[in-house]
Amino acid sequence: MLSRVADNLYWMARYLERTENLARLVDVSAGLMLDLPQRLSPGWMPLVKITGSEAVYAQLERDGSEKSVVHFIVANDKNPGSMLSSIARAREIARTVREILPREVWEQINELYLHVAEHAADAATRRTRYGFLGRVIRATQALTGMFEGIFIEGDALSFLSLGRQLERADMTSRIVDVRASAMMIGPSAAELGAFETVLWMGVLRSLSGYQMYRLKTRERVHGAGVVRFLLADEQFPRACVCCLRRAEEVLHRLPNSQPLLRRVARMRRAIHHTRFESLQQDELHEFIDRLQLSLARTGDELARVYFIGHGGPLSLQASSASATHDPRSARVPGRKQNKHITASRLQNI
Repeated sequence: MLSRVADNLYWMARYLERTENLARLVDVSAGLMLDLPQRLSPGWMPLVKITGSEAVYAQLERDGSEKSVVHFIVANDKNPGSMLSSIARAREIARTVREILPREVWEQINELYLHVAEHAADAATRRTRYGFLGRVIRATQALTGMFEGIFIEGDALSFLSLGRQLERADMTSRIVDVRASAMMIGPSAAELGAFETVLWMGVLRSLSGYQMYRLKTRERVHGAGVVRFLLADEQFPRACVCCLRRAEEVLHRLPNSQPLLRRVARMRRAIHHTRFESLQQDELHEFIDRLQLSLARTGDELARVYFIGHGGPLSLQASSASATHDPRSARVPGRKQNKHITASRLQNI
C-alpha cells in the first residue's frame, strides 16, 4: 500500500469519528442544560474547550451563547474542527481513494456530507436538533459497521482502525478532563455537589456509556468510578485503555511497529497503575495532560514510520508530523506539574 493511501485512510477514519463525537457532545449537552437549575448550568463553552478550539472561537464568535457555540461546533465552515469541516475532509479523502473503498462506503460518506451541509442549521434549533444529530450518529455508526463488515482484512482496514481508536481515546480523555474540571472547581463547586450524579451521568451519556457503566460496575454513578471506567476499562469500546488495546492489536499486524507498541504499552500501564480514587482534581488534570501529549506523540510517530512524504510504499523513512492534518493544537499542561504525581504516575506515560 502506498503511504499516501495509508495516510488518507487513517485521517478519514479520524474525521468520521470526530464527526460522531461532536454530534454526541452537542446532543448530551443540550439534555444536561434541561436537567440542571439554570444558575448551575455549566453553559456551552466547555464544548469549545473539549474540542481545543478556544483561540479559533475567539476569532469567529462574539459570545458564549447556545446559538453561537452550537453553530461553531456544528456548522461553521471557517472552523476547521467543526462537524461540517470534519465530514467535508472525510468526503474529500474518500473521493481520492475511491478505488479501494467499497461502493457502499463511498455512498454513505457522500450522503452524510450532503445531509450535514444541507441541514446543519437544524442543530441550532431545539425542535429539530435531536433528529439531526441522531441521524448523524447513526450514519457514522453505520460506516463503522461497514468497515468491519465488508472491508478485506489488511493494511487498509488496519489504518482505518488506528485512526478511529486514537481519535476515540483522544476525545474520551478530553471529555473527562473538561467535565471533571467544571464540576470540581469554581464558585459553584459546592452547589454542584448536590447534582453530582446528574453531571456524571451526562459524561457517561456523551459516550453512550451509562448503561454499560451500570452493567459493569453494579454501583451508583460517582466521579471516581466514572473516571476509572472511561479511562481504564478494558472492555468498554470508548474507554481509553480499550482503544489503546485495540490499537496495539492492529500494530502487531503492521511492520516496523515496535516503537509505537512500546509507547502504547507505556500509556496502558500508566493508566492501569493509577488509583483514580486518590487523585485530586489538579492531579487528574495533570495526568490527562500527559496522556494527551503522549497520544499526540503517538500520532507523530505513526506518521514518521508509515506516512513517508505521501510517496512510496510503507517503510521506515522519516516524514513530517501527522499533526499538520489536525486543526486542534497539541495539548500542553495547563499549570505547573505536581512533583509527587509527576514522579510516581506521569513520567512513564
